[in-house]
Amino acid sequence: MCAMASGIEKKVVLAPQATKGTIPAANLNTAQYLRRVTSSLNVTKETYQSNEMRADRQIADFRHGVQSVEGSITGELSPGTYKLLMAAILRKDFVAAKIGGPESDITAASTSGAAGTFTSAAAATFITDGLKIGDVVRWTGFTTTGAGNNNRNFLITALEQKKMTGIMLDGNPVMAKAETAAVTATGVGKKTWTPATAHTENWFAVEHYFSDVDLSEVFYDLKVNSMAIKLPATGLATVDFGLMGLNYANKASGDAPYFTSVLAAATSGILAAVNGALYVQGTKVALLTGLDFDVAANLSSEPVVGSNVKPDIFDGRVAVKGNMTVFFEDATFRDYFLNETEVSINCVFTTGTGATADFIAFTMPRVKVGGASKDDGEKGLVQTMPFTALFNSSGDDGTTNTATSLATTLSIQDSKA
Repeated sequence: MCAMASGIEKKVVLAPQATKGTIPAANLNTAQYLRRVTSSLNVTKETYQSNEMRADRQIADFRHGVQSVEGSITGELSPGTYKLLMAAILRKDFVAAKIGGPESDITAASTSGAAGTFTSAAAATFITDGLKIGDVVRWTGFTTTGAGNNNRNFLITALEQKKMTGIMLDGNPVMAKAETAAVTATGVGKKTWTPATAHTENWFAVEHYFSDVDLSEVFYDLKVNSMAIKLPATGLATVDFGLMGLNYANKASGDAPYFTSVLAAATSGILAAVNGALYVQGTKVALLTGLDFDVAANLSSEPVVGSNVKPDIFDGRVAVKGNMTVFFEDATFRDYFLNETEVSINCVFTTGTGATADFIAFTMPRVKVGGASKDDGEKGLVQTMPFTALFNSSGDDGTTNTATSLATTLSIQDSKA
């Protein structure tokens, strides 16, 4: 019996593409195996059926028209795995997270649980250094009793030039210490966000290699059209990328796989919403039962006469919308909707509870809630709160460093990017 293709033997390769219209070289050294739950890319074609009136009462012809590539890649969210696709939909390459300091005369204080502050008696310039609310940093340089603050993930929830407020993500307290030696708060990993100017345009190729039948399909001239993040109260965090593309090539036995020098897939742990922290308008939220949001790139393409391939894929606005489900505990969340109050959402999810656990953090500095409907039943009542993230015009561009937030709709920090 001939072999039949099995999903478990299918390998997915993601390859950055230098320019539209040219498939990447087979020996591209940045092609990488991609972790996935599913990858459903396929070629589609418009079809046209003859409407000719015929005495034989039969259909005269059926033709294929313009082709496109459509589909999605879904996965369980893990640091470093999907950084290229995230940067592509936000239209900015990941850049190194900022560093605050070194600063002297810093007093570390515990306020409640894992929350605490780092306050300078000297001329600290946390904002000018480029740190932002929602950033995750790690302190170094504390000595003796304060050394316990070193090398721990600390989420910034409020920020002034000389004072940083936040929470240790490992759940342990900030160690009280008035430190005279120079200390540094270093942003972990890299960040991307939708910028106000200088947007990137990223093209990709994706290969499906069916190793058990030695065949492959290469989809190229691809752009990321959507990203859906789901963070349930129980279970693993997931991500779904919708892709649009123009071209396709198939490789038969002997020529497959197409990519011959492929990096290993990322190996970081998978995120779960139970590990991490969520802040709405600077206040920690412990009554959220779920959070999901979608990023839409609003791409479009149009066919032209004389070609069965569309000439281009055109960018649209980046739109971010989502839903929070929250226990109905008091009027706070309900009134965000009733009063049309703008709020911020800062959340970070980790691969574990270790001091330096890998993570992905999402920051939406300006959000409006669009509803607050409540369910019913013999249980805790839950509010469903749809929201839309908006451009934060009061932030800065990440180079002038004059505000506590970025001029963006959404920013992402990835410890493994």
